[in-house]
Amino acid sequence: MTSGVPLLSVRGLKKWYPVRDGFRRVRYVKAVDGVSFDIDKGTTLGLVGESGCGKTTTGRVLLRLEESMAGDVLFEGRSILELSQRELRTLRREMQIVFQDPYSSLDPRKTVADTVGEPLVISGLRDRRARLAEVRRLLEMVGLTSGQADRFPHEFSGGQRQRIAIARALAAHPKLIVLDEPVSALDVSIQSQILNLLADLQRELGVAYLFIGHDLSVVKHVSNSIAVMYLGKIVEFAPEHDLFARPMHPYTQALISAIPVPDPFVKKNRIVLTGDVPSPIDPPAGCRFRGRCWRATGVCGEKEPEPRAVGDGHWVACHLYDGVTFAPHDAALSEVSA
Repeated sequence: MTSGVPLLSVRGLKKWYPVRDGFRRVRYVKAVDGVSFDIDKGTTLGLVGESGCGKTTTGRVLLRLEESMAGDVLFEGRSILELSQRELRTLRREMQIVFQDPYSSLDPRKTVADTVGEPLVISGLRDRRARLAEVRRLLEMVGLTSGQADRFPHEFSGGQRQRIAIARALAAHPKLIVLDEPVSALDVSIQSQILNLLADLQRELGVAYLFIGHDLSVVKHVSNSIAVMYLGKIVEFAPEHDLFARPMHPYTQALISAIPVPDPFVKKNRIVLTGDVPSPIDPPAGCRFRGRCWRATGVCGEKEPEPRAVGDGHWVACHLYDGVTFAPHDAALSEVSA
């Protein structure tokens, strides 16, 4: 979905969890079911969708915090899934993660210096003075003071804890950071500070992000490209500006219509989805969104839609566009998405 050699390529990634009935393995929760995307160096891919769609699982599997069932993950052209534990340990310096909850992701028994300095110890920096100097530099980089290195996590606010978590991720000098809803547990005013910090760090260090979130207005602010996920599958992928200007999949259109407008005199045509999200244990045949889609037809229940190009770098998996040929900036795009 990108040109050139991407930093990270995910192809057909699957992660199913067994549901056991006693000692028998009877069914699977299809958390991630054939996900593919690319992330270029120094860019941000936003991965959005409802809770339970498989976003967090995708991030954990591509870092091999959990093992995949099928598919492949290539980092700079090298398959991560084929690495030994020793090789993976070395690669982890280049791929880090910031977790959602800043209150549970930090060890309450360790000082900030120990927490941020741990990746430096693993990387071989054994000299205590040099390590402490690097920790202080990292803290200042994320907007804290060097004098806070000796404090414990309970002495910090939620936003400050997330800054510590970001400093810990940066300590290994990674090329890619998975941001698993890094601002969803924070106040709105603090969210903007963290988002601006992440943008500044990306410009300064050239690090790439996989930004996982459910708030499209937040994801829009930080992403170069956006992948929309529904029930374990990506239903639409596009550059940020194109996705919001010409959303193609009905699910994407519904998500965008739900974004609040900060003007009481502006009325939006809100698309209200009916029905419940199907169970990932037994997803419906054909299109998984068809039970909640107001534009579903007979073919939607017969076969699963394949991703197809509908613009320059814009892909959608929807039967509405079967047999339709699109130029990169075809006027028909705006007509069918209206």
